[in-house]
Amino acid sequence: MKRKWLVVIIVCSFLIGVGGTYSGITWIVPYWKNNTADNNTDAGQETEITSENTSLDKVAKAYDLIQNSYIEKVDESKLIQGAIQGMIGVLKDPYSVYMDKETAASFKDSMDSSFDGIGAQIAIEEGKLVIISPIKNSPAEKAGLKSKDEIINIDGKSVQGLDLYEASSKIRGKKGTVVKLEIRRNGLANPINVSVTRDEVPIMTVFSDVKKNAGQKIGYLEITSFSEGTAKDFTAELKYLEQQGIDGLIVDVRGNPGGMLLSVQEILGQLVTDKKPFVQIADREGNKNPYYSELKKSKAYPITVLIDEGSASASEILAAALKEVNGNTLIGVKTFGKGTVQQPVPMDDGSNIKLTMAKWLTPDGNWIHGKGIEPTIEVAQPAYFHAHTLQLEKDLVKDMNNEDVKIAQELLKGLGYGPGREDGYFDEQTERAVRAFQAMAKLPVTGKITVETSEKIMDTIIAAVQEEDNDLQLQVAIKSFNK
Repeated sequence: MKRKWLVVIIVCSFLIGVGGTYSGITWIVPYWKNNTADNNTDAGQETEITSENTSLDKVAKAYDLIQNSYIEKVDESKLIQGAIQGMIGVLKDPYSVYMDKETAASFKDSMDSSFDGIGAQIAIEEGKLVIISPIKNSPAEKAGLKSKDEIINIDGKSVQGLDLYEASSKIRGKKGTVVKLEIRRNGLANPINVSVTRDEVPIMTVFSDVKKNAGQKIGYLEITSFSEGTAKDFTAELKYLEQQGIDGLIVDVRGNPGGMLLSVQEILGQLVTDKKPFVQIADREGNKNPYYSELKKSKAYPITVLIDEGSASASEILAAALKEVNGNTLIGVKTFGKGTVQQPVPMDDGSNIKLTMAKWLTPDGNWIHGKGIEPTIEVAQPAYFHAHTLQLEKDLVKDMNNEDVKIAQELLKGLGYGPGREDGYFDEQTERAVRAFQAMAKLPVTGKITVETSEKIMDTIIAAVQEEDNDLQLQVAIKSFNK
């Protein structure tokens, strides 16, 4: 039986939104027939593949046996779906999944300019459901969700055994509704509960600015994801910055979960030369399909890239290309590490199978999957940038000893109010720190951490994170251009 196979995509994550699961941006690349690289295939072109006749007698017998002899009547579609899921399950690949008709339809709509949801990308790492990165200014970011957070329960129910799409369907929901996530986070002995109010999440992908330092103008371009219009916006913003006479350029892909290969290709075509491929797609036989820029000469100004643990897939392609082709500097911390390629295959009934069929390699042929990309200059942000979220159901008072007190102590220390300890025991010094904060914040000075006090602490932390002078990675990048 012949089926139409869609263009190859690399799926690095999933946006959680209303009505279905959203790919963490689709990367369109050519497919190769019979495991042979075909450089003449156009990106986005459909390729037909004819399935070989395979003996499925055993499966057919099992199907007939259940249909005709099982004590209860079984829906035919459920048997077929179960057979497909069983085969995919044997692969033990979290990125190879079966999508039913409804989920596949939502997947197709994933490139909308906005959606309702929490605005976070999720993936499965070593059997764990983890957050790659919250979208900038999304409900997930405002609620304090962070890269590498492990989701263990959704609305009180375990995620054990769920694939990405099943987990997504439980997290998604209508604007204004609340989803409660139980999170396991590095550095905390016990899980924490985070409530996120779903909202409309607009997808704005390019932000620009001019930073000034020591008489220099430094162009700044932040890319939050690589979607359909990203390259066009990047080109326009870069042109504007160059008209300002910039002395250097910072490309910020921190927290960027990935995107369309066509987008990153068009961007890299303006930044890297043609002396090496900016990415290579490799099949299981080892055949490599390289992609080149047509640029002959590098920019007249230096380029620096900001990366972190939330930079994945397309972001890693960009970072690796600028580092390995142009020798540009990467500043920040090690990236996420997502380097496999999946292809969605539509079924006649509207369902879809997404199967891992290749991997992508850096210009020098490195496979960064599960490893990430190391920065040229490692710079960690201040501790409070990674502060845990404090969401209280009751007041915290002296002599309490629990995880919430520990989080509060860490937050107070980050803000400069020395609690004296960070082990979760609410002692006199912690009480004095709380009183000092309450006095500065013009709150009732009780020494108790009330809901009002905890919310003010979190607001103050968020304001500190958003203050540009506190962004150590950005400040190091700006100063790296000093003449």
